[in-house]
Amino acid sequence: MDLQSLATKLLMKKLGNNSNSSSAESALGELIGSGSNFNLADMVGQFTGRGDDIAAKAKSWLGDGANESISTDQLKEVLSAEKLEAFANKLGIGQDEASSTLSDVLPQLVDKASKGGTLLDSIGGGGGLLKLVSKLFK
Repeated sequence: MDLQSLATKLLMKKLGNNSNSSSAESALGELIGSGSNFNLADMVGQFTGRGDDIAAKAKSWLGDGANESISTDQLKEVLSAEKLEAFANKLGIGQDEASSTLSDVLPQLVDKASKGGTLLDSIGGGGGLLKLVSKLFK
């Protein structure tokens, strides 16, 4: 299963009957990109490049241990209001529900995508990995 399909599946599971797969995929496309432009690594980089508690939480998602949770307020610190609004609008939900949904889904997605080299593939192989690692240790 590719990352975009995994992300859509996790989002649909969280939303239940509140959305359909095409609106979920479209909302994710606005947030993370779609098709060959689906770039989870850039999104992770927005969190890990901060050098604070939020970065530590994001780094836990990449590891094999427990995933630290991220609050909706912390999520809003990293993602722009415009991106969150577009995400919410595509799903037909409020911004608070969108933030809550993302705070649950994003750690799961990064955790599942970072097992077995999947995240490596999504960030452009070794060169992308070096870029991500440099962000982790800034």
